[in-house]
Amino acid sequence: MVLAGDRLSPTTSNEYRRLLDRQILPSLGIRKVPTLRAADLDVFYSNLFRQGGDGGSAQSGPPTHALIRRLLSQAVKWGWCAANPAANASRPKVRHHEVHLPTPEQVVALPKVATDRDPDLGCCLRLPAVTGARRGELCALKWSDVDLDAGLLAISRSIVDGRSDSLIEKGTKTHSSREITLDQGTKAALAKQLSRHVERAAACHVSLPTSAFVFSDSPDGITPWRPGRVTLAVVRLCQRVGVADVRLHDLRHFAATRMLVAGVPVRTVSGRLGHANAATTLNVYAHFVETSDAEAAEVLSDLLSDPKPGN
Repeated sequence: MVLAGDRLSPTTSNEYRRLLDRQILPSLGIRKVPTLRAADLDVFYSNLFRQGGDGGSAQSGPPTHALIRRLLSQAVKWGWCAANPAANASRPKVRHHEVHLPTPEQVVALPKVATDRDPDLGCCLRLPAVTGARRGELCALKWSDVDLDAGLLAISRSIVDGRSDSLIEKGTKTHSSREITLDQGTKAALAKQLSRHVERAAACHVSLPTSAFVFSDSPDGITPWRPGRVTLAVVRLCQRVGVADVRLHDLRHFAATRMLVAGVPVRTVSGRLGHANAATTLNVYAHFVETSDAEAAEVLSDLLSDPKPGN
């Protein structure tokens, strides 16, 4: 059975292949589709959860279930079975994962250490910590997306690793664009990045078009950084500074949680992160919203408490 690959993003297609090879086919591959029942899937999901299988999200459920349901829906369309057993199966439990947060000291240190060795990487690491941009979105940034005068950054696309070392440019995760206001420090970092890029282009006697990628090893900026390359660079940087448990994506988490704890409205945080809606933000960062709410309660309590004698 095949899925309509042209309707799947490269990332989703690769994830589906991984789930098929490692989880679904070893357990269910010997079964004929017409003989598969909801009870069989319940047993499969139960075993998978006990073995620490994929957790997925509260909205869509574990990705294995989503894939099985999609495959069997296609089987119904092709006449291989009369009904989709996954529709009546008990959706497996969602395995919740703790959001890992780097400390403020780590967030300050990583871009600084990176800048000393590789200024381009230092600039790259600053962006997710203040904008919450995803890895693929960072790699897809072009100078036409940067308005230094207005202090705005437009995020409208993403870069993903394809097969055979190819790079694929696609829309953002939610297929929508967003515009983010930049702080003065980040504007200065991007201005320096642009100056370095212009100098490299001039040294190689090439022009730097506005369509050039902000992070590129090409003097003319026509080729973006690979997302995998950025991840590897961060891993090596963390090893160098003795921080073994910080991932690039954790800088995005840092930006989100600091905004929420500071009292920034959830809808604003959701917009900067590029979530489909505020409910997604609340689901991922519920604990931090509760923390912020508790602090708000204390503030209001202080305001409404009886004044002390003599005041």
